[in-house]
Amino acid sequence: MDRGGAQVIPRPRVWRPGEPAPWAELAASARQPTLADVRAAFVDAPPPKPWTGPPGDGRRTSAVLAALYERNGLAEVLLTRRSQNLRAHKGEVSFPGGRSEPEDADAIATALREAREEVNLDTTGIEIIGELDHLATFSSGASIVPVVGLLNAPPTGLVAEPGEVDAILSVTLAELAEPAYFREEIWRFPDGQDRSINFYEVVGDTIWGATARMLRQLLAMVLGVDAGPGPGSASLTP
Repeated sequence: MDRGGAQVIPRPRVWRPGEPAPWAELAASARQPTLADVRAAFVDAPPPKPWTGPPGDGRRTSAVLAALYERNGLAEVLLTRRSQNLRAHKGEVSFPGGRSEPEDADAIATALREAREEVNLDTTGIEIIGELDHLATFSSGASIVPVVGLLNAPPTGLVAEPGEVDAILSVTLAELAEPAYFREEIWRFPDGQDRSINFYEVVGDTIWGATARMLRQLLAMVLGVDAGPGPGSASLTP
């Protein structure tokens, strides 16, 4: 099956190619992270940068869950392909997640609840090891909190919620860290600012936008390289 998918990429008129992957110079043997490598990367990690940009349009803060586990000695991450029936970001690859609800105690509660609702993930015993930098989509300005959790085994019994998820996906961090499958583009946004947009070409799908930016930071942390212009306090994504 070919790499890349049918996602609609709203590339602006003004754009240019970006830089290679931050981990492009690493040997292939150094780009095979295990779950232990992921856990170790968060032991002394600095606190996540909060979103400090302009407020959104009244929408509640959202949270997503980067759920990782190990299979055949390699760390994998759980992803979804969003339903084509959704109003926003239809058909895009994303982490399970969504808007916070009044009953959610915090972002972790939101991320876990959404993962249960969207893919029937058993979150019992999941080990929350931290958060990535908070970010926002350009269209809303509403912040997204990426929560990182570890599972002690590959998940079973996953079921896609048909109103929100078209497919449940899994990809190893080693595949995402293959330099040939990554690219960066610099887009000129309507506010006149140039911003880094990341893409991962996986089998059957293109991962881009907010999910790709979060994966860039996660991979850089785990592989021990500088993420460069990844998500941060001033990061907006399409």
